[in-house]
Amino acid sequence: MRTLLSVFLSFILMMIPIKSNDMNNLHPRNYVIRPASQAGRFYEADADTLRHEVDSLLALHAKHDGFSNVAALIVPHAGYVFSGNVAAAAYATLDPQRQYKRVFLIGPSHYEWLDGASVDTEASGYETPLGMVRVDHETCGLLQETDSLFAYRAEAHDREHCLEVQLPFLQRRFAVVPPIVPIIISTNKEARLRRIAEVLQPYFNDDNLFVISSDFSHYPSYDDAVTVDTRTRCAIESGDVEQFIEVLESNARSGKPNLATSACGEFAIITLMCMLSKSYEIRHLLYQNSGDTDYGDRYRVVGYHAFAICRHGQREDASSVSPDNAFVLSEADKQTLKEIAWASLRSAFDSSIPVPTNVSATLRRKCGAFVTLTKNGRLRGCIGHFGEDTPLHEMVAEMARAAAFDDPRFTALRKEELDGLEVEISVLTPMRRIYSADEFILHRHGIYIRKGYHSGTFLPQVADEVGWTKEEFLGHCSRDKAGLGWDGWRDAELYVYEAIVF
Repeated sequence: MRTLLSVFLSFILMMIPIKSNDMNNLHPRNYVIRPASQAGRFYEADADTLRHEVDSLLALHAKHDGFSNVAALIVPHAGYVFSGNVAAAAYATLDPQRQYKRVFLIGPSHYEWLDGASVDTEASGYETPLGMVRVDHETCGLLQETDSLFAYRAEAHDREHCLEVQLPFLQRRFAVVPPIVPIIISTNKEARLRRIAEVLQPYFNDDNLFVISSDFSHYPSYDDAVTVDTRTRCAIESGDVEQFIEVLESNARSGKPNLATSACGEFAIITLMCMLSKSYEIRHLLYQNSGDTDYGDRYRVVGYHAFAICRHGQREDASSVSPDNAFVLSEADKQTLKEIAWASLRSAFDSSIPVPTNVSATLRRKCGAFVTLTKNGRLRGCIGHFGEDTPLHEMVAEMARAAAFDDPRFTALRKEELDGLEVEISVLTPMRRIYSADEFILHRHGIYIRKGYHSGTFLPQVADEVGWTKEEFLGHCSRDKAGLGWDGWRDAELYVYEAIVF
């Protein structure tokens, strides 16, 4: 049942001519507007304040720009003060110039049990403080006609927040928001979820974007949430529906105090996973829980993940993009860094040689780097720095000098050795804390182990040079680099990073 505000807005709309680019192909009887029922609760009700809040959150994740063919997102739907940062990490991957035909908004029902799916065939548009978003009436109707599992239940949509909270992000990311297809899924029968996926499958193509709305662990302690959410994340990344279901059931049996669910949007996630194939890549972007914010405690938290699902072969310069943080180096950037490294080395012997400083914005970003020198195929020096405290171009110049003159394993480089010297640069993406070895991916991640005053690291490419298993990789780093013993990594702090090597 729609509110009086909705009726009033419907009447006003009937009095105003509708431009062709505003709400195309709407039959007069369909002028029903779903009001912004969660404004002032889950997000700001004032348009200017909301606009500033969303833009500020998206700006925090500008590094995620560069995903050129996003097929789907998995995003949280809590209040912005709790999950807005994680949601923004997902929406920042969308290309603002990309013109999708429609956006399928799919989420769980927090109020009504449906044993199926409810597609909103009543509303002509969804309102937010930032304006109106049009509903694709035709597609909603086609879904309803295709399978009886797609009904319309007004009570599943009227109070539901999981779809509405996604709209301001879409409104600020796209100049013109594509029409939406709002779907609420509520059934624990896998056969029904697969039927829903089969109906949606023809729409899961380059024309459309799917946004899956889900929070993750509900109400355990902070540490238990991290454990549970890590397992759930790995199951989603596997792309295996049965594994995802098994992990959810295992989490439920784990006995974690106060754990109510591992993913409130599990049915929507299962539906998405049923549509995936090997031509898709699931990229995890960010994890936080409410205990990481200023508004939550650490005794009873809710977990939030952001994922982007991309189609293979559609990313620009995919070899240079870090799946964890979408850091891109163009071929021109790589060439410039090589020139900087060589200039830094040569200027040590000839001060008249300048080190380039006129560089791209990417090379002015602060991140770590290692520089490795070899001669005749043998190591001649290798020094690096993890800290994100120096612009990349300066870091490479500094590490090139350090590798040549400060590596304690070798004597200082001589000028005559420059001929035949080879320079390899490893640009390091920002480190990310992990809480289980399951999160470490051999050959893709470098590992940094820290406990007290002891620390050590192996670059990702070390795995390409040795035949170690994951456990051997961790054991050698713990014993040989950090001095913690073979099993010392098990109770140490673990961090992963990636390296763009050239």
